[in-house]
Amino acid sequence: MAWSIAQVARMSKVTSRTLRHYDSIGLLPPAWIGDNGYRYYEKEQVHRLQQILLLRDLGLGLDVVAEVLNGTDQLTVLRNHHRWLQDERQRLDRLSSTVARTIKELEGGDEVKLEELFDGFDASKQERYEAELVERYGEGAKEHIAESRQKMKNWTRADADDFMQQWQDIARDLGALFTAGKAIDAPQTQEVIDRHYRWICLSWTPNRESYTGLGNLYVDSDEFRVNFEVNGDNMATWVRDAMTHYAQTRL
Repeated sequence: MAWSIAQVARMSKVTSRTLRHYDSIGLLPPAWIGDNGYRYYEKEQVHRLQQILLLRDLGLGLDVVAEVLNGTDQLTVLRNHHRWLQDERQRLDRLSSTVARTIKELEGGDEVKLEELFDGFDASKQERYEAELVERYGEGAKEHIAESRQKMKNWTRADADDFMQQWQDIARDLGALFTAGKAIDAPQTQEVIDRHYRWICLSWTPNRESYTGLGNLYVDSDEFRVNFEVNGDNMATWVRDAMTHYAQTRL
């Protein structure tokens, strides 16, 4: 028995776009493709999709899911992931304590020191991001990093909260446009990308090359790409292409 991509999407509550993405990266090829170009799935593929969704629920990235399903030692992969989850739990505990102290201050308690505002945020990730930028784009990237640190060093809590709220608003609006199938060069898309560019400029000022490079980083880095999940799909490539168009036409 075989099911069309639409039937599998309906049964699994996974979008057809996601199923096509899984096919494009070799994670879940269909059993066969009809003369009409439609993908069809048999029981073997449906069972594999069930395994993919289970592993995704455990928090595994698609690259790790592929390793598990394609024969890599599952026990080793899961042990490594368990260690990561334990580390992440400790980090979230620290972050929770930071938020609790902030709430106490806002309720009239002792003032929280500025350096405590970022307790629990992953400084090692920030260092990796900066090192990757320098590796990708050369020593010139250090100027952007220095500019960002200079601009942000005197931020208040209100500045930091406003910065993050702007990103959440931008990400929400981009997700809505992506889900609606808007083209990367549509006026509505480019308007939100312009907001994104001006938001980036609050911390550093990219030119055409570096803004395009940032879009590439959103796609190439798993740690960035995970921030672009939308309803079981990922819009990182779409955002990158929209940013590239913006850079080429406006910067």
